Amino acid sequence: MIKKINKNIDISSTKIIERGVALKRIWFLAVFLLIAVLAGCGGKEDAATKDAEDKKSGQSYTVVDGRGVEIEFEKAPEKVISLQPSNTEILFALGVGDKVIGVTEYDNWPEKVKDIEKVGSPTSFNVERIVELNPDVIFAYTMGGEEQVKQLEEAGLKVFVIQSPSSVEDVYKDINQIAQAMGVEDKGKELVENIKGQLAALKEKTDKIIQKKRVYFEIAPAPDIWTMGSGTFQQELIETAGVENIYADQKGWFSVTEEDIINRNPEVIITTVNHVDNPAGEIKSRQGWESIKAIKDGAVYELQADLLDRPGPRIAEAAELLAKTIYPEIFEKQ
Repeated sequence: MIKKINKNIDISSTKIIERGVALKRIWFLAVFLLIAVLAGCGGKEDAATKDAEDKKSGQSYTVVDGRGVEIEFEKAPEKVISLQPSNTEILFALGVGDKVIGVTEYDNWPEKVKDIEKVGSPTSFNVERIVELNPDVIFAYTMGGEEQVKQLEEAGLKVFVIQSPSSVEDVYKDINQIAQAMGVEDKGKELVENIKGQLAALKEKTDKIIQKKRVYFEIAPAPDIWTMGSGTFQQELIETAGVENIYADQKGWFSVTEEDIINRNPEVIITTVNHVDNPAGEIKSRQGWESIKAIKDGAVYELQADLLDRPGPRIAEAAELLAKTIYPEIFEKQ
């Protein structure tokens, strides 16, 4: 009997020991995995910290531009030229506007840009003068000026080309690219998150609109009338503002006929044309347009072109302006 009891004790002891060993193995494995994960996270944080420190300390770094070209910087740029108003606005919103030494003749925001030297237009700029200014980087655009961009690069200057955006997400990408090139990645991420927050807050209001108004958006006047449809960042802003674009069934920016606009019969007309006198009045006086509901109701509005047509840091303000113009009542209730 004693032997049997001792045997049972031995068996139980063995099982306990085996379980203990197994538990120890599991514990050691868990600790090992935890250390590995922490090491990995630390590695990523260390890499990000090192990258930021490198830019501050003058170590070289590389950023890919909108063409897919790798641009190497020996240190964060101190002298910058912007050949597109939206890029200029992004630079100022990132807090590096004081480094901008040249802009285009169309740059007008923020107010400080009016005192910065003008080096031409986005599609035709003064190559010789830009070379004389000898900037650390030039922010150009994929639309227009390709030959001159080539001349600037042949002169040994760094040209960082920003892709013309066709969506709000593309605008975020442009902001982050410029932030990376300027060595202020964190500010870029913060700016993007702020814009996303503003757009989300606006959409929360406009989602409550039951009967959305149908809108025609004019970006070029008669006789060669132009508008835009889906596949543009403006279309996304229009949707966020809670309105329906009568040309959402078409893509990009394109010309339209007066007859087609009349047939589509918009409830609201928005124009951002700013190179003719009284664009809203000109639309209202067009022959044959008197049958359009927007004309009958007097719902024709001229809105700020440099706000609604620029894919920059003020896109949330642009969407809100649209919503306030078309649905003032949802803002008056607050």
